[in-house]
Amino acid sequence: MSKEQVLEQALDLDYKDRADLARWLLDSLEDLSPEEYERAWLEVAVRRAEELRSGKAKGIPVEEVLRDAESRLG
Repeated sequence: MSKEQVLEQALDLDYKDRADLARWLLDSLEDLSPEEYERAWLEVAVRRAEELRSGKAKGIPVEEVLRDAESRLG
């Protein structure tokens, strides 16, 4: 079964079951070696950089992020 098929089925679950599944998946990441953990984050960083370059994702200026954070923190 592909990860897309798993995701499609997972999204059909009710809220509590999706939350449980997310928790289990996150917990499973704690078993990664430091090398596996680093490789996983590098893959995320590369994918996000490609999305920004291609225009699929849009960046937010740091000033806007800081302004939003300050307004939320009071």
